[in-house]
Amino acid sequence: MNKYRKSAVAGMFYPDSCNDIKHYIAHFDKEMPALKLDVRPRALIVPHAGYIYSGYTANLAYHYTASKRPDIERVVVLGPSHRIYIAGASIALFEAYHTPCGEIKIDLEYSHALQKKFAFLDFHPMAHEEHSTEVQMPFIRHYFKHASVVEIVYGDITHGELSTLVDTLLLDEKTLVVISTDLSHFYTEEEANKLDTLCINAISHLDLHALSHGCEACGLTGVKAMVQSALSHHLKAHFLDYRTSFARTGDDSRVVGYTSFVLG
Repeated sequence: MNKYRKSAVAGMFYPDSCNDIKHYIAHFDKEMPALKLDVRPRALIVPHAGYIYSGYTANLAYHYTASKRPDIERVVVLGPSHRIYIAGASIALFEAYHTPCGEIKIDLEYSHALQKKFAFLDFHPMAHEEHSTEVQMPFIRHYFKHASVVEIVYGDITHGELSTLVDTLLLDEKTLVVISTDLSHFYTEEEANKLDTLCINAISHLDLHALSHGCEACGLTGVKAMVQSALSHHLKAHFLDYRTSFARTGDDSRVVGYTSFVLG
């Protein structure tokens, strides 16, 4: 088996050049507003589209978290499988994660321990050619240079099951949990704004019931798992940004929605 989780979507969802990635992040940082927050982030909810569409929204969460949490030692990324069917979830049992800006160490010992603890965790190498998790890695490499990562791609699993895993992750204060999701897909801008507002309000109020009634998101299972765990761990959700692909394309007929939150 290959020892490395090779980049599968570099050059498509984000640049395959480290200099170009740094240029994107510098541009996003320059456009950042002054965030009136004072929270110690334990988890993030961030989008996973191409950087030209959702990179700004994701970067807000990473930039803010890095400014508050220089002590982060491990980042665990959970994203939905878009390519293949998975019963349960797959955890990456590679040694390192390749990015255009260098390798990130995978915490293999911790990954094996999680696999042993949770029956729904297996390792399907093909599942890790997944963009929902991969697009987060250049941000992690940039903002948390000394942190290791764990990649979990989930499929056919309940949010309750996934929440038991998130609960375990949150026991370690120096672990950052990243939940990857986009919001509604391919509605008009007006329709998307209505649907996405339901999701954003539900997350803001940690309202599991509301998330199940009208919210559309490809990573909804992960979001619901995070909300359930946030309630158990007395975390609050802090909204950062919302936009759709319309902001980039100018086409309001078929848009995709993106949001970011920090939880702490």
